[in-house]
Amino acid sequence: MNNPLDKFGEFFIRNLRDKMLDDLEMLLAGSWKAPAVQNLQERLTAMSDDQRETIREAAEHLITTGMHDFLFALQEDSDTDGSVQVEVDGVDVAQTSDGLHGEIFTENGWIERFSQYPQKNNG
Repeated sequence: MNNPLDKFGEFFIRNLRDKMLDDLEMLLAGSWKAPAVQNLQERLTAMSDDQRETIREAAEHLITTGMHDFLFALQEDSDTDGSVQVEVDGVDVAQTSDGLHGEIFTENGWIERFSQYPQKNNG
């Protein structure tokens, strides 16, 4: 993969979205050993399958919204000659996109291409 924008997209999806969803799945399965999350895990594992799916959908929505808003802020900063830049291989990725926040969506977007958790169309 030579495209700096796709390199950033894959890094962003795998190290933010997928890591957060991995953590959620471990919480729902009761897999964490850390004392700080034991009470939360117990409450989550006691939920019905439907309730746990609602938690998954809410978490995915919040994560995707946060990603969108972060990327939108990066794009806006770049468009106004701001001081925040993300460079990959010496290339400012915001300058190579007509809207970083849109790169995560669609059937050819970063989530679909790089995530181990394809986005659900929850309407």
